[in-house]
Amino acid sequence: MKDIRIAVAIVPCPVGEIEENLDRMSRWVDQARRERAALICFPELNITGYTTQPEIRRVARPISGAIQNRLVDMAQAAKIVILAGLAEVGSDECVYATHLVITPEGEIHRYRKLHLAPPEQAELTHGDQVPIFEAAGIKFGIQLCYDAHFPELSTRMALSGAEVIFIPHASPRVTPEEKFASWMRHLPARAYDNSVYIVACNPCGENGFGLSFAGLGMAIGPSGNVIERYLDGQEGMLRVDLKAADLAAVRAHRMRYFLPNRRPEIYRLENQ
Repeated sequence: MKDIRIAVAIVPCPVGEIEENLDRMSRWVDQARRERAALICFPELNITGYTTQPEIRRVARPISGAIQNRLVDMAQAAKIVILAGLAEVGSDECVYATHLVITPEGEIHRYRKLHLAPPEQAELTHGDQVPIFEAAGIKFGIQLCYDAHFPELSTRMALSGAEVIFIPHASPRVTPEEKFASWMRHLPARAYDNSVYIVACNPCGENGFGLSFAGLGMAIGPSGNVIERYLDGQEGMLRVDLKAADLAAVRAHRMRYFLPNRRPEIYRLENQ
């Protein structure tokens, strides 16, 4: 891992307002560039907006054409890695909650949400791959909101080489302080148990379909400590420097780096 400055965008993401959402992205990508960030992460489904109503199928888009070109142009112009989400129409005509990794070299990679929350299951299809990405000098995984409640996924990503796990959310109906308290019950554990950085964000404002989102973001170090947080509830950006030395110090400590001492042979249930 290299030292990296990342930006975390806390933005409104109204459903179906794709051009507006892309324009907003462009402004924050440019701000991140001015603040010398190498990577910027946006909330879950920030391009199409998030809803669990059937409307999500109408606003879903394939990763092609004008949206793809716009995202690549942003990344190339700012020379920055962009993590952004949309309701994706796959080649199988299914709709996925997808988060993209767009590089300045013009590459687009994707993560499809693996664990769908119960309200999402009627309209979305779950993914079945656990990719690890490498860009801007770091190896990282992506989880989306409900994914973070399944500890095995973070461990799988860490064992596959992840140094950072980004967890964009679209979590409604709470205040920033309430959502932060919820995150503090499980996200520090994902960082601490797996010796990784965790970076989470949530949108702000109304989605236009009855949901209101608490705007916040946070970054957690590989020792499980919160290193930066943003609880304003309004549109804004969190900037954080992730240090390679801090990760190396944990992973070099025989009592603080737990993964090498796992015993996976004893974890499997007999009926699985």
